[in-house]
Amino acid sequence: MHEHHALILTAFLILLFGVVSKLSEKSSITAPMVFVAVGLLISSIGLFEVSIEMSLIKTLAELTLIIILFTDASMIQFTKLADALSGIPARLLIIGLPITMIFGSLVGYLLFPSWSLWAIILVALVLSPTDAALGQAVIKSEEVPKNIRDSISVESGLNDGIALPPILLCIAALSAPDGMLPEGGNWLSYLTLQLTLGPVIGGIVGWAGGRIIQFSVDRNWMDPVFQQLSSISLAIIAFACAEMFHGNGFIAAFFAGLLLGVKTLSVRHRIQEFGEAEGQLLSLSIFLLLGLVAIPVFNEFWNLNTFLYALLSITLIRMVPVFISLIGVNISTYSKLFVGWFGPRGIASILYLLIVIGEIGFIGYEEPLSVIVLTVLLSTFLHGISAVYLSKKF
Repeated sequence: MHEHHALILTAFLILLFGVVSKLSEKSSITAPMVFVAVGLLISSIGLFEVSIEMSLIKTLAELTLIIILFTDASMIQFTKLADALSGIPARLLIIGLPITMIFGSLVGYLLFPSWSLWAIILVALVLSPTDAALGQAVIKSEEVPKNIRDSISVESGLNDGIALPPILLCIAALSAPDGMLPEGGNWLSYLTLQLTLGPVIGGIVGWAGGRIIQFSVDRNWMDPVFQQLSSISLAIIAFACAEMFHGNGFIAAFFAGLLLGVKTLSVRHRIQEFGEAEGQLLSLSIFLLLGLVAIPVFNEFWNLNTFLYALLSITLIRMVPVFISLIGVNISTYSKLFVGWFGPRGIASILYLLIVIGEIGFIGYEEPLSVIVLTVLLSTFLHGISAVYLSKKF
């Protein structure tokens, strides 16, 4: 299967699933499940010979992550960030997420003593962000209390951006000789530029670009179609400018969305809706590639310990930190269990996986990378199947 075959297949699946997409919201079948399953089916029966350039997949992954980071961050205006993060989301992000990373690292250290420490930490970090899209029925269900829905959505929108800096640190460590962090000012200055210029440049692009859009809209100069297209433009400009000056482009895209300088709500909604649509299109393409390429490549490295870690990752490694972070919050035990369970591992983990492979390759890291693939596979189906049923339990 060459690139254009994969494109045609993606387009066909989007159309096919799209005509029943409203019905799927009430069923246990989600779009990611369908795309992964079709990819697996095609690869297992050998319908096509799969031949897709890694460079193309890496570019697709980067573009998808840029748009998702920008769009997720733009959902929360910076001036209202404190309000959005108050209560449950703040606890999940400030307390729950770091504990999840630490807990995942400790479990990995026990199950995989032969791995390098940085590889163990990297797996825990890559599997820490959640993906609300895998349980879309939860976000849209009127049966789930609004504060629970909003908390899951806000957490999912922000935790991938928060997890990115330590993931970059792990990649830098694994790229260094013998897995040791290099010493000296060169490395420190590089990391400092990555983590400071990214937010600064991204914030400037998002604020200034948004103000230009707002200026044009106020004078009725800008067509609504181009208001929508500006979501991709600003995200890519922020990424490119940050990379040009040795900042991190992904962090820049996130801060561009966070500091988006558009005040008119209708315009913000157009930007967000188009970004969501494009992000969904690219995300589903990635899920197709997960079933088509990643699972066939990495399944031979799965063993009892990788299955155990994958199951623990979507259960105890996620749920225990959630319970700890929600101590003292006046919600039911079922609500806490619900929030803990619906921390699916999805598109952010896949995208970080592809970026890791693009930076350090997969030779020598087959088993750690296979754990990520297996966890996302299990999460895609287990969280998708359970979303409607558990939502109705409220």
